[in-house]
Amino acid sequence: MNLDFAFFSWGVVSSFVVKGLIFSVQLTLIAMIGGIALGTILALMRLSGKPWLVWPATVYVNTLRSVPLVMVILWFFLLIPLLIGRPMGAELSAIITFTIFEAAYYSEIMRAGIQSVPRGQVYAGYAVGMTYAQCMKLIVLPQAFRNMLPVLLTQTIILFQDTSLVYAIGAYDLLKGFEVAGKNFNRPVETYLVAAVVYFVICFSLSMLVRRLQQKIQIIR
Repeated sequence: MNLDFAFFSWGVVSSFVVKGLIFSVQLTLIAMIGGIALGTILALMRLSGKPWLVWPATVYVNTLRSVPLVMVILWFFLLIPLLIGRPMGAELSAIITFTIFEAAYYSEIMRAGIQSVPRGQVYAGYAVGMTYAQCMKLIVLPQAFRNMLPVLLTQTIILFQDTSLVYAIGAYDLLKGFEVAGKNFNRPVETYLVAAVVYFVICFSLSMLVRRLQQKIQIIR
């Protein structure tokens, strides 16, 4: 097999790949922020002890965690337009799908983080007149976020890797950019190999940063 990377110039990168990289990063950031926000609400619902809150959150989390992401992507892309009566773009569909799907995983991380905070601190908050909401906002959640930050960021790295699945609905992500470049220059094998290297470099670099952050958090503790 003759692999020639001479075609891979900055012009190719700027024309095809950068556009896809920008959307992949945007999708990752939006899904991370939305997923953590929704996941925190789900975690609080599951820890509330009230059946009418616990059961819906539990069904939501367990259902989405039991279904492959690519199936959820296809469901939303194909079924939601039938429900709302008009087509939905691939990019918007991907953003909604990833936010809803990742919330199930972030909720479990947040639930573990909340449970890692000693109950004595909550009781101390009650003792000084705080409500449940105030204890969660001022005492529990800040510590839970700090405790779970490395895990949250690790899940975000996995989220970035999973953005390549939007290829199934035709969204223009990083992998799609490499595919278009490969087709235009008739170098599909080389471009997919370069795509693998780019994904590896990005994810490995982020993993190293998360590891350093985890070490700093352990020192603070």
